[in-house]
Amino acid sequence: MYDFDKITDRRNTDSIKWDIRENELPMWVADMDFEAAPEIIEAFSERLKHPVFGYSKLCDEWYEAYINWWKKYHGLEIKKEHLTFCSGVVPAVSSMIRHLTSEGEKIVLLTPNYNHFYNCIKDNGRQALEVEMNYDGNSYHIDYESLEKALSQPSAAMMIVCNPQNPTGTVWESSELERIGEMCSRNNVLVISDEIHCDIITPGIKHSPFASASDINRNNSVTCIAPTKAFNLAGLQTSALYIPNDDIRSKVRSSIERDEISMPNSFASAAAVSAFKKGRKWLDELNEYIYNNKLTVRKFLQKEIPDIRLVWGDATYLLWLDCTALKMNSKELAAKIRKNTGLYVMAGSYYGKGGESFLRMNIACPQKLLLDGLDRLKNGIL
Repeated sequence: MYDFDKITDRRNTDSIKWDIRENELPMWVADMDFEAAPEIIEAFSERLKHPVFGYSKLCDEWYEAYINWWKKYHGLEIKKEHLTFCSGVVPAVSSMIRHLTSEGEKIVLLTPNYNHFYNCIKDNGRQALEVEMNYDGNSYHIDYESLEKALSQPSAAMMIVCNPQNPTGTVWESSELERIGEMCSRNNVLVISDEIHCDIITPGIKHSPFASASDINRNNSVTCIAPTKAFNLAGLQTSALYIPNDDIRSKVRSSIERDEISMPNSFASAAAVSAFKKGRKWLDELNEYIYNNKLTVRKFLQKEIPDIRLVWGDATYLLWLDCTALKMNSKELAAKIRKNTGLYVMAGSYYGKGGESFLRMNIACPQKLLLDGLDRLKNGIL
């Protein structure tokens, strides 16, 4: 049994998340307040025994760790030559936008969508083409008619798919991904599938990789994968790109090499190998803990704050909260809550169309902190 109730003080550790005022509680950015698995820390300790930290290359175990994990837990067959290292998913996405599309072209997003992808698009001189999902008050569904119209635009060059979806936590069915893939292929739109959150999932629920949905999907996609979200290793800058198509892979490798994001640091390989080879038991217990945290939030909201509704998602530790009944702009609401209580959550408007009346809340923390956050949330809307 691992101790996820343990509170570790992260103040004064150069943490982006915890660089806040003394009375504040951060439940915003997507990193967890749990200590890394002891098995991973042990692997780092072994690496530290050699006191030289020069330029590194990937060991065979790095490839084996990814290949075996994805085959065993996600049913995806990956060949070694189809994997490419990158220092992070967001840098990879930014690089692919920059080098695989042309200035002024459009990148399709299902909204609400991960906020940093908007930055990747805008900062590289491209335009976000938003396709708002249908929200029925309980869950999200793809508006395929609007998606077809967006993909058929001559300027549409790429689609970024959050799989599972961030911020809603939606776990896509294989049939849904197959339909997206067919539409993108027919319109000559390359798919980037961000699957970094796929291992944070409700026990018993299965993740469907985009590339496994069909041969068409496999041949027209880049899948971004990493141990960083599931094992709380984001600061180590390690990820991989799965690219079966030879031509696409050649272009992507060229782009990330030109952008100098293709070289691993001294701990990048050890992080992935130890996580994927030794971290499963820790991850299973983590998912149970996060699931129970979600149940706690849902019960609390129903009893104490009925004007805020949890949009249930089976993936990620990020909760999407429907605040429509409060009749406030999400930025104003988030600012009010933070000012009045110190609780720092994200305004839904950062995630594009459809997020204006929502908040995003990170619940990957010990339950004591979660309960503190929920009390602050309740007091913050009074």
